[in-house]
Amino acid sequence: MNRPIGILDSGIGGVTVLKEIIKLLPNQQYIYYSDSINNPYGEKTKDEVFKCVDKIVKFFIDKNCKAIVFACNTATALTINEIRNKYKDIIIVGIEPAYKMIHDFANNKKTLVMATPGTINSEKFINLYNKYDNGNTMLLSCPSLATLIEEEKDEEIKKYLQEKIPKDNFEAVVLGCTHYPLIKKQIEEILGHIEFYDGGYGVALRLKNLLEENNLISDSTYNILFYDSSNNSDKEKRFYELLKERK
Repeated sequence: MNRPIGILDSGIGGVTVLKEIIKLLPNQQYIYYSDSINNPYGEKTKDEVFKCVDKIVKFFIDKNCKAIVFACNTATALTINEIRNKYKDIIIVGIEPAYKMIHDFANNKKTLVMATPGTINSEKFINLYNKYDNGNTMLLSCPSLATLIEEEKDEEIKKYLQEKIPKDNFEAVVLGCTHYPLIKKQIEEILGHIEFYDGGYGVALRLKNLLEENNLISDSTYNILFYDSSNNSDKEKRFYELLKERK
């Protein structure tokens, strides 16, 4: 039986993670859930995010998913431990800001970490940051940026970045929200050519390894179903457009 893989995010930003997963696991079935009615997660309390995520996880379980991917840094940071404890019989993989990659590949470089308030202030991220701090990093909380990206407000995004990002000689940027890879070009307009790091590939590799270990990789025809909690047809259209774009 070909069971699907569930992918969740507060909106369509998680498509950046899904694209990495498909590269490693092309012959699988996927269900993507965009919780746009509750977007953004990054400005909600931990309890509020847990209620949203728990509802989606139950939806995926009802769809007989063999694994669930949190393609949302905030959902991972605030809820994944509790969700794993509640649902022990299903593989759950979460994304988090790729700050360890700075330690591994760019430890001497001046680094900017961009993330939602929920992620920046979470215990999970603070522990990660303290463990791998290169002593040359600035943390930048970006409230409302994911919403602007979700709503395709290009001029407002440009103004936001111009006002928010310090004009400094950063050499690396950690994109700590799955929406942010969608605006790499706009960030480069502020900072110039720069190295970007995000957690998409790491999540894809972790998922692949866990499915292999549990003999859950099926040889099926690639298929993806899209759900949006606000039933917004425009989001569905943009999701499939983004999925087709080269990264």
